Amino acid sequence: MLSVVADIGGTNIRLAVCDVETGMLSKLNEFACAEFTTLEAALVQYFEILPGEVKHLCIGIACPVENDHVAMTNLSWTFSKQVLQDKLQLASLYVINDYTAISLAVPFLSPEEKIQIGGGEIQVDGTTAVFGPGTGLGVSHIVKSAGKWVSLDGEGGHVSFSVNTREQADILFLLQAQFGHVSAERILSGQGLVNVYTSLCTLSDQSAKFDQPKDVSKAALDGSCDIARRSLDIFCQVMGSFAGNLALNLACTGGVYIAGGIVPRFTDLFQSSDFRHFFEEKGRFKSYLSSIPTFLIRHDNPGLLGASVYLRQELESIK
Repeated sequence: MLSVVADIGGTNIRLAVCDVETGMLSKLNEFACAEFTTLEAALVQYFEILPGEVKHLCIGIACPVENDHVAMTNLSWTFSKQVLQDKLQLASLYVINDYTAISLAVPFLSPEEKIQIGGGEIQVDGTTAVFGPGTGLGVSHIVKSAGKWVSLDGEGGHVSFSVNTREQADILFLLQAQFGHVSAERILSGQGLVNVYTSLCTLSDQSAKFDQPKDVSKAALDGSCDIARRSLDIFCQVMGSFAGNLALNLACTGGVYIAGGIVPRFTDLFQSSDFRHFFEEKGRFKSYLSSIPTFLIRHDNPGLLGASVYLRQELESIK
């Protein structure tokens, strides 16, 4: 009998077989979500290539998961947990938020699987925050309780965007005219980077050349577009301020970790950006935040790693 873990974002689904004794992952596979009309179809295709029967499944997915009915925020997939478990004939099915999974990976990252940005030192077993710009903006916290790691779920990516400069305020006013409420995700996501870029173009009385985040970041990195480069600079500033807010909310002495698919594309620029300055720039609490470390996650599949941690903890509890 096999145990499988899945990490489902708005763009890709990653799957692996988990050894519940050692935590080792094998049979890693990745599909584009757009290749399938349902989650069940993707799982069935993966299960068919495995050398045994799947009995335990843990899914980390990019949406709220409190109810039996699950509907993804940035994808058309919907499903019933109970119906999916019955159709796949699973002994157990665990469905957790994707950033619950990613956060649970953090305590198990090796030094080589993370890059520290700025100063500060980790307090062992301290509360930890994890967030990541990708298709959307995922957020979670983890705490140590009764000898195991527990993730504190939430929808922190949808808090209101908070500005810290006049330039950011000008961008906010433009986006308010377009969207009404402007969440942090409207800035800190792939589409958010485009939103910043198009706003700066409007403010500069120039026509936008790009409508895809990869094109904005490419033009920023190769030096072919000053507005694209400024967009990436502001993106890092907002990330820093947002990370600082997370650290203050729950006294995250265990550090703040950045995941997601966007930042690793410009690691060098990020390390020299204003991220850490805006992280610490909280007035009277600047010295407090300067003691909290921030990290960029380099692990290839933190969602799968964290889903395996969750699955193993749950299966251990029912032995």
